[in-house]
Amino acid sequence: MVLQVQGDSLVEEVLMLKDVEAGLDGVIAVHSTVLGPGAGGCRLWHYADSEAAFADAVRLAEGMSYKNALAGLPLGGAKAVLRRPAGDFDRGKLFRAFGRAVARLEGRYVTAEDVGTGVADMEAVAEATRHVAGLAQREGRPGGDPSPHTAFGVFMAMAHAARRRLGRELSECTVAIQGVGHVGEALAQLLHGAGARLIVADVDSQRVARVAVATGAEVASSTQVLAARADILAPCALGGVLNAESVAAIRAQLVCGAANNQLATPADGDRLARRGILYAPDYVVNAGGIINVAGEYLGWAPHEVSQRVEATGKRLAAVLDHAEAHGLAPHAAANALARAAIAAGRVRTPVAA
Repeated sequence: MVLQVQGDSLVEEVLMLKDVEAGLDGVIAVHSTVLGPGAGGCRLWHYADSEAAFADAVRLAEGMSYKNALAGLPLGGAKAVLRRPAGDFDRGKLFRAFGRAVARLEGRYVTAEDVGTGVADMEAVAEATRHVAGLAQREGRPGGDPSPHTAFGVFMAMAHAARRRLGRELSECTVAIQGVGHVGEALAQLLHGAGARLIVADVDSQRVARVAVATGAEVASSTQVLAARADILAPCALGGVLNAESVAAIRAQLVCGAANNQLATPADGDRLARRGILYAPDYVVNAGGIINVAGEYLGWAPHEVSQRVEATGKRLAAVLDHAEAHGLAPHAAANALARAAIAAGRVRTPVAA
């Protein structure tokens, strides 16, 4: 069933997903198709109930609209959120069922990997719909796991922000990373290669130990890392970690990470600004993955993807320049620029590779 959200129009369209036999239980939220088909990954996570999944999908879909707009992509914003079935389940069957749901939206939603999903899952989705990216990479074409592109974009943005806020190169900085999954681990490797000192944390003890051994990082708990003695804090796990309590405890002068929806509320962006902590808006700096997805779906050459991801630092600079010029906190400046880009956009016909 397709539901329209009225009132403030938080989203254009919501498709509730339910297939008991396949273990499918979730939601697709399409926030905006003004700039093109709504694009955003499919998240598989342990949600307490359908209401929690719905709320996350709507919040993430809006973030994708802003992310795609500021990245200059001909894509709107959307997100799929699936509740992970209890116990063992048939992933192929679940994602083929999800693919059939994506197909029912007839190109208004383009899916890809997100937290809890990967290339094999998207290959299963592709059995039912062509509106999917993040498939196994083919020679001469973008594709595959978008995580390295996300990490590289964050790295480029962090390098700009460190020079701007700290007057230093990353080789002279200590970076605390919360979450070393696919993106966080790739970011840790890039920072280690650049000579940065690292503090890492993750709920998976084996994962964090592996990253610590590979990079010489200090290990902290997932909560302690937010208040670590570091120059830069990089939230790379789930969202909502920047709240009244955590912002008060942060010792870093710069926050720049890959997690989506890092601010628990917009007021927390203001709290960071009042404390003199520079916040690099998450959807500005973590757009590398969706840029790679766009390149795969729209048929770009790999060098076009690389150039756009490499320019993440320049896009962050434009947001921070706007914030300074208008007396805004960075998150407010990013929101204003994204909304303006969407408002000025024209509806485009979905294009698939």
